[in-house]
Amino acid sequence: MPPDFSEEENRRYARNIMLPQVGIDGQKRWRDARVAVVGAGGIGSAALYYLAAAGVGRIGIIDGDAVETSNLQRQILYDTHDLGRRKVESAWESLTALNPHCVLKLQDKRLDAVNIRDILKENDLVLDASDNFATRLLVADCCWREKIPLVSAAVGGFQGLLLVMDPEPGNPCYRCLLPQEPAPSGREGILGAVAGVMGCLQATEALKLLLGRKSDLTRQLLSYDALRCRFRHLKREKNPDCPLCGQ
Repeated sequence: MPPDFSEEENRRYARNIMLPQVGIDGQKRWRDARVAVVGAGGIGSAALYYLAAAGVGRIGIIDGDAVETSNLQRQILYDTHDLGRRKVESAWESLTALNPHCVLKLQDKRLDAVNIRDILKENDLVLDASDNFATRLLVADCCWREKIPLVSAAVGGFQGLLLVMDPEPGNPCYRCLLPQEPAPSGREGILGAVAGVMGCLQATEALKLLLGRKSDLTRQLLSYDALRCRFRHLKREKNPDCPLCGQ
């Protein structure tokens, strides 16, 4: 049994440690990691569950909303008894019950240009599971400037998107793909299971990055079409005229 882990932890993470790509050293990396998740909705619920289950040691949960009835169709951190409660409080309760070894830092607020740097700057990795382009761009800009890797996921209808932004020279940033916020559109339906798929993929990509592995999604966009059960990889390139990372 590893001296750094209790007997209970060794049993809890046994299937992780058996993986040759993880092992004891990888489990320690996850335990020592600081990860922030922006948005505890449909995507964030699944991502948070699997980060906590894997043993990520310190997880920041950033969400300024309360639980509503319409959330329960896809946001698996909550149930009917949580209606009206703050999402971060309900998430804390669910994740602590799942894994009491995780330290959870709650931020019951929306990110803005004033508070975002102080909230994100001390993290090793950020997951963006927000539900609007304004927040996605804000998070991506901050992560690029602070040199924090970002895993960003989005979902709408039966479609999901996933990318990784690694703020190293030569890599494309988020604005290379989306230079500015698109025109607002009306609310659309979401199949709850699709949000869960994207949250699971987001957590998987994050866990690999925390092991020090490179991601193919640094220069690609993963598109998921649930109706056709099809995944596509679309090439992403650095834009020399990008307003954030261009010359």
